Amino acid sequence: MERLDKLLASTGRWSRREVKLLVKEGRVLVDGVPAGRAEQKADPDVSRILVDGEEPAIRQYTYVMLNKPAGVLSATEDPRQETVLDLLSPELRRQGLFPVGRLDKDSEGLLLLTNDGELAHRLLSPKRHVDKVYYIRVDRPLGEADRAAFDRGIVLADGTDCLPAKLEPMGDGLEALVTLHEGKFHQIKRMVASRGAAVCQLKRLSMGTLVLDERLKKGEYRLLTREEVSKIGGKH
Repeated sequence: MERLDKLLASTGRWSRREVKLLVKEGRVLVDGVPAGRAEQKADPDVSRILVDGEEPAIRQYTYVMLNKPAGVLSATEDPRQETVLDLLSPELRRQGLFPVGRLDKDSEGLLLLTNDGELAHRLLSPKRHVDKVYYIRVDRPLGEADRAAFDRGIVLADGTDCLPAKLEPMGDGLEALVTLHEGKFHQIKRMVASRGAAVCQLKRLSMGTLVLDERLKKGEYRLLTREEVSKIGGKH
């Protein structure tokens, strides 16, 4: 059971203040009866809720897959720079979404945005070691010695201890796939730098079972499918 104002605000179509006005004007029906107050509780899986005769799509939580472009901040707001939330529709921006983890400003690829704090905590918890796979392009060929160093784990110059990671050089070694089990600050760039190379491009391809939909162009997004939500442990 949830409050009507919270349920209807979750659609992104109305603010809680606007829901109160809708209820006051008798435009919200619960099982055919005008709602008495915005604080009234209802179960959207059991009761039929109508606004102006239409049944809005009520979701307890929202899960959005974004193909983040370079140059955009993985943040909810910034007074001077564009953030990933600025790429979303007004309806989605009103749902309290936030990015799960971060991608550097100049990095791109898969970014999950949600208002499910419990799921975000599980996906980011170091104890769970959720695998994250990245494509990188570097300025010098990476080879077997670099792969072995990633396998062992790398201690950075400042003493940061990075867990063993998987490095898979491709072709001439100027491209590679990296699989991390953690998410330290600028981790891939710093690990690669410790090997005397620099990352020219970084793109996240997957996070756990969630894989970037390659049909999404840079800056485009879509809601997760029910199957994707189930696989990552979200709620419908």
